[in-house]
Amino acid sequence: MDSWRTKKALQLPEYPDQAKLDAVLQILDSFPPIVFAGEARHLEDRLGEAAMGNAFLLMGGDCAESFKEFNANNIRDIFRVILQMGVVLMFGGQMPVIKVGRMAGQFAKPRSDNFEEKDGVKLPSYRGDNVNGDAFDAKSRIPDPQR
Repeated sequence: MDSWRTKKALQLPEYPDQAKLDAVLQILDSFPPIVFAGEARHLEDRLGEAAMGNAFLLMGGDCAESFKEFNANNIRDIFRVILQMGVVLMFGGQMPVIKVGRMAGQFAKPRSDNFEEKDGVKLPSYRGDNVNGDAFDAKSRIPDPQR
């Protein structure tokens, strides 16, 4: 489960207070998994079917999400679209469709440049609502693990 920790992380925000970040990581480590191992194994099996040409993978959702737009109505609407597309693909392709929602995980985005500049002002890049604010001011752009 910790194999990812041995890899060099790229394009990560630089949090100014490591102790605050460590405290948040400790809290997150105490929570139960969002996805259970059996569910992951089942999806892996289904993806294998798609890789063999015996099923079609349909993945839908936003590339980037914001807290202000994340609500029950939007989630419902995305599910509806994915389900409708799945029905069309199933009948059109005459094969099972694996439907995967891409949501609640796009609140943080990597950036190849740590800074952006506007009108001669250079600030840390906006990295998503989970990391910092999108307003172009110094306070909003400070990465905050409490977000």
